[in-house]
Amino acid sequence: MKRFTQRTALVAVGGLGLALLAGCEIGPKQSTQTGYRGTGADQIVDVKHAVKTAAIPPEPYPLPPDGGQKAGEAYQNVKVLSGVSTERFNHLMAEISQWVAPPEQGCAYCHNPENMASDEKYTKVVARRMIQMTQQINSTWSPHVQKVGVTCYTCHRGNGVPQYKWALPAGAPHPGSIRGDRHNQNELSADAAYSDLPTTGFADYLLDAKTIRVNTTQALPKYDGKGASVQTAEESYGLMMHMSKSLGVNCTFCHNTRAFAAWNLSRPQRVTAWYGIRMVRDVNNAYIGSLQSVFPDNHDRKGPHGDPYKVNCMTCHQGQNLPLGGVSLMAQAPALWGSVAAYTKGAAAPAAAPGPVPVALNAMPATAAKP
Repeated sequence: MKRFTQRTALVAVGGLGLALLAGCEIGPKQSTQTGYRGTGADQIVDVKHAVKTAAIPPEPYPLPPDGGQKAGEAYQNVKVLSGVSTERFNHLMAEISQWVAPPEQGCAYCHNPENMASDEKYTKVVARRMIQMTQQINSTWSPHVQKVGVTCYTCHRGNGVPQYKWALPAGAPHPGSIRGDRHNQNELSADAAYSDLPTTGFADYLLDAKTIRVNTTQALPKYDGKGASVQTAEESYGLMMHMSKSLGVNCTFCHNTRAFAAWNLSRPQRVTAWYGIRMVRDVNNAYIGSLQSVFPDNHDRKGPHGDPYKVNCMTCHQGQNLPLGGVSLMAQAPALWGSVAAYTKGAAAPAAAPGPVPVALNAMPATAAKP
């Protein structure tokens, strides 16, 4: 009787596990052909769990007409946006408060209410640099953000710290594991779409300028030290899994799976993603990295190595191939669209990393055609 009870329990547990696993797959799917027939170019969407367009916050009040006194003339210590009219400057400040600051703090999240010109709060210094970053993205990285652009809300969604972020991993042995250091893989990590692939690709591809070159032109090539290692392949595929999860798409959204490396067989979205990787790298190095000494040393601002939390694809996309469902907020925040120099009076534009280079043959695999 005891043996029967144990066996019954094991069967029940196993059945429950299968039911839970099946729960990840059941439900209606919507399949759309995105390429030539017979190529397997299909986009499959889980209809039940598809991410809906995020709620877009209303304007705090209608965008005022441009003109009149400039913000740099009306207020003290306006180092960015000094060339914007006072009315539009106030409108943008109200929007940023709504997009980023906790409701109970409002303007006080960045400012000292007794002295609004003071820079004593680090959040004001960070916000100033983030405005420059947003302008840089919208004016320089249009090959990725197109005409939709980004605003503070694209990443923050009403949170002081964006929900999706990353920092350099601790690299210490996994707690409670007898196998020691897992080298940031073989864990249930959202950063690699819950695969067993490593998450070190963020540091190598979204911070450092390591290129993704793992596909070979021949079957079973002899590894002579010049090709890509298995570890490099796992790392790059971990990044691809992250991108797929972040955009809510499968591999065929960008690639023809018959020849992953061939640019002339890929969809145009692959070029957009190519620019996106370099845009994120620019943001992490030129803007967020420059604030390392400004951010306080606490758990929700910096990682285990003391580096500030950085952005990846999920930070903006959050499960949609078009952030916010493709809705643009630029019409209500025109000052975030122009270049820094266009809205900064009497102050030099911040130094930025070089912008995107044209997509050329030397930027692609040797066997690729120009996209």
